[in-house]
Amino acid sequence: MFLEQFPLDGRANGWVEVICGSMFSGKTEELIRRIRRAEFANQGLILFKPKIDNRFSQNHVVSHKGSSFEAVIVEQAIEILAHWKDQKVVAIDEAQFFDAAIVEVCNELANKGVRVIIAGLDMDYSGVAFGPMPQLMAIAEYVTKVHAICVSCGNLAHYSQRTVQQTEQVLVGAIEKYRPLCRTCYQQNKK
Repeated sequence: MFLEQFPLDGRANGWVEVICGSMFSGKTEELIRRIRRAEFANQGLILFKPKIDNRFSQNHVVSHKGSSFEAVIVEQAIEILAHWKDQKVVAIDEAQFFDAAIVEVCNELANKGVRVIIAGLDMDYSGVAFGPMPQLMAIAEYVTKVHAICVSCGNLAHYSQRTVQQTEQVLVGAIEKYRPLCRTCYQQNKK
């Protein structure tokens, strides 16, 4: 019965890894580091990013440090399954921008023996859990929380303060719209 559930190519153990944190914490840099290691090991891989994220490149995931990796652009999470061609590693950047179906997609891939690596903001600019990230962290075997450095005091930062007046939850941007703050500085700046 066990062998009927999994392919016979030695990939019976899939899992989900989540890399989360604030803006400027190195989430995408860590995602790219992990997929480069998989690439070096000749593991088939594919990287996805949401269509809404066009900050640095249309068809690459690009970190703030300038590291990049070619990506498949999708609008909805379910499209990931249509593009997946039995790669052993599936990576997804900016997961907070995807619809709730991303959780089912990641579970389905992991259940098929795929290593799924996800990066995304765990909180939005108002300090509230962002999109499907809480559910992704709940299903993940591994969660890595990375931190930025607070631009006000130098402590570890895990908040992304918006520096422009727009109040919609999704506002794609970088240093021109956000800055990383620690808890204390974030709370002081809210007043």
